[in-house]
Amino acid sequence: MGGFSSPALASQCSVDAFETLQKVGETRLSVWFWDVYDAELRTDTGSLDSAEQRALQLSYLRDIKANDLVDTTAEEWERLGITMSDEHQQWLDDLRDMWPNVKEGDCITLLETEQGHAKFFGPSGELGEINSAQFTDDFLAIWLDKNSRFKKERDELIGVQ
Repeated sequence: MGGFSSPALASQCSVDAFETLQKVGETRLSVWFWDVYDAELRTDTGSLDSAEQRALQLSYLRDIKANDLVDTTAEEWERLGITMSDEHQQWLDDLRDMWPNVKEGDCITLLETEQGHAKFFGPSGELGEINSAQFTDDFLAIWLDKNSRFKKERDELIGVQ
């Protein structure tokens, strides 16, 4: 058994609305010698530039506690120079309440709604929604911003050759 076609992975990562979008790119994030997750970016157009709807799916390759995921989100925002407003703190609290601890093989999928809000899905289905287009932009900036920490992975994700 190998690759990405494992039925266990497929069933945990299946989000119908994500599957209907067109793939822009994919990458694997490894830090030191640990594989952390596989990431796939999809949009309604198959391109990031002309997209009206974006979706990011992270397929975890190791167990990670939800608090660590949220803390990393805050650290990456600070690294990108995103001002940590009261609203950002509230979003982080919302994520802490929403996100599960992930196990190897679990996925968390962000699907951008028509309003630009962030709807999250996990192994057990819909996790919740953050009703802010600013949150969606700031969250996706961790992976998509030109100043993203992981340049090679960012380029693979957005389809830069």
